[in-house]
Amino acid sequence: MKPLPVIVGLGGMNPAGRVSFHHAYRRLVLDGLSQADSDRTYQSLAALMQLEQPSDSESARAYIRDHTLIRSIEAFDPSAVHIQRAAKLQPSDPAQPLEFLLREQQLPASIPEGWQIEKVDDRHVKVRAPHIDAFLADRQVSRVGAAGQVPTGFKPGDLYPSRNHPRGLQLTVFGASDAVRSTGINLETIKNAVRPDEFAVYSGSAMGQLDNEGYAGLFQNSLKGRRPTSKNVPLGLPEMPGDFINAYVLGTLGGTAGIIGACSTFLYTVRHGIADIAAGRKRVVVVGNAEAAVVPEVIEGYRTMGALAEDEALMALDGTDKPDHRRACRPFSSNCGFTISESAVFAVLMDDSLAMELGARVLGSVGGVFVNADGYKKSIPGPGVGNYLTVAKAMALARAMIGEDGLRQRTHMQAHGTGTPQNRVTESHILNEMAKNFGIEHWPVAAIKAYVGHSLAPAGGDQLAAALGSMDNGLLPGISTIDHIADDVHHSYLNLPLQHLQLDAGKQDGAFINSKGFGGNNATGFFLSARATREMLSRRWGNKAMLAYQQRHEAIAEAAAGYDEGADDGSIPPIYQFGEGVLNGEDLSISSTSLKVPGYALPIDLEMDNPYPDMSGPSDD
Repeated sequence: MKPLPVIVGLGGMNPAGRVSFHHAYRRLVLDGLSQADSDRTYQSLAALMQLEQPSDSESARAYIRDHTLIRSIEAFDPSAVHIQRAAKLQPSDPAQPLEFLLREQQLPASIPEGWQIEKVDDRHVKVRAPHIDAFLADRQVSRVGAAGQVPTGFKPGDLYPSRNHPRGLQLTVFGASDAVRSTGINLETIKNAVRPDEFAVYSGSAMGQLDNEGYAGLFQNSLKGRRPTSKNVPLGLPEMPGDFINAYVLGTLGGTAGIIGACSTFLYTVRHGIADIAAGRKRVVVVGNAEAAVVPEVIEGYRTMGALAEDEALMALDGTDKPDHRRACRPFSSNCGFTISESAVFAVLMDDSLAMELGARVLGSVGGVFVNADGYKKSIPGPGVGNYLTVAKAMALARAMIGEDGLRQRTHMQAHGTGTPQNRVTESHILNEMAKNFGIEHWPVAAIKAYVGHSLAPAGGDQLAAALGSMDNGLLPGISTIDHIADDVHHSYLNLPLQHLQLDAGKQDGAFINSKGFGGNNATGFFLSARATREMLSRRWGNKAMLAYQQRHEAIAEAAAGYDEGADDGSIPPIYQFGEGVLNGEDLSISSTSLKVPGYALPIDLEMDNPYPDMSGPSDD
């Protein structure tokens, strides 16, 4: 039997809050929740944001609403972005050279032509120069004032010994820990159930770590009169989130890879993980991404491409003299660009046999992920036809798995929905054409970047969190930042709700996640709901096995709920093991047929079959 990749854990942090247990999802639909769910959401966010006020006070709730999701930039001061301007300093009297004092140790190693140096004392010299090429420190106002940022007051680096880690890696440690602990299964229990090489971690960031502790320090420090540190290069690498999970969170020895596909990166990691599970190579795979791109240089880089929503353009759309940062991202409406964000989202996948054996939580499962390039392109960031292929194949797979009626009546699409003028036309045409050709009349389409912005690599994870929440709760987040659908949007077969849309709670079969990345990195995934997954497990394993599973699951569910109750206030720190459990070659027990690793009950099997038996052996000649 082909193993089914079951989602047994989901966690992380995005601008809506903690991803696990649908907390971030509920922030998206906060105004449509029951009183109990609303209270729990405010309580979770108040603890994350370290508020001293009680979460049921109106002032605290107003603060929470204002300091989550997309909002005015808080990560730096957008009214005073540090820059340097090149200048040539010349004497006011052309007949006289410039003259100034300088500490001798501050003299450049290569003395510029025309400089005359005279020693003044043991420490200082006098310099005379015809002119000086200099950089003058300055500040400028960012033309982009909005971003998606994790809740104000949440400081991942304070939760563990972060040792000046880049922000993306701090979010990684929290996000991966949240995902693993959300399973309710002790990590040692999982390690004792599988062989060491049956684990895998596929993770990364699309752009690398670009703050001062990462590549920004590497490239900028020498221009600021400082030295790069020994950590700038390794901690800046795009695959470092996965390396951190292996080395400090899970301590795993299995497969690993930093897989990058621009804005489709999350689905790329999922695709790699489910391929391993389906082939029987791996039994537990952690997939996901972290990105912390709300830094001035990244924002300015995307702005100069014409990709971001600038304040001036937002004011022009609204006819106002003040930008509405809360509504900066407006998918499928009159819009002017996307809104950059930060996020970390990770999923724990298991093959269905192991999930049954351990009594794991069943959050859903992965039907499949399809990836296609665009072929010849006019420009690297421009869209092509590859996304037609990925959406069509994902829908065809869904039809095969849940039938025509399930596809047409009990699925929805989580669109890429960036909020750019080009995306609203191209993606809506793809989705509309596919809905028409697959016989769907009013296909529900969500676009949650309207709430959380575009986090680049983890963007598909943000969408998955919303999809699983929507299928479980029954409320699909509406595109609440818009008041109309743009005239050039194709939607004759689509339902693009401006308000939250009520689905049949507990009766959804699946959801689609669509991603379109720079360079032609198109990916579409089909994810089955928890209900549909349980029905599939029941058909495969039978009632008796399901009853035994349910009995094992009770303790797991209780442990997961216990973690959920204490996860927000910092009383349960992230998993972070620095320098603990480090193994050397002498610690291994090695034979020609197996390799035993301390900490794992089962050995690595070294008795392998020849994968090419028809091409091996003695030649007929």
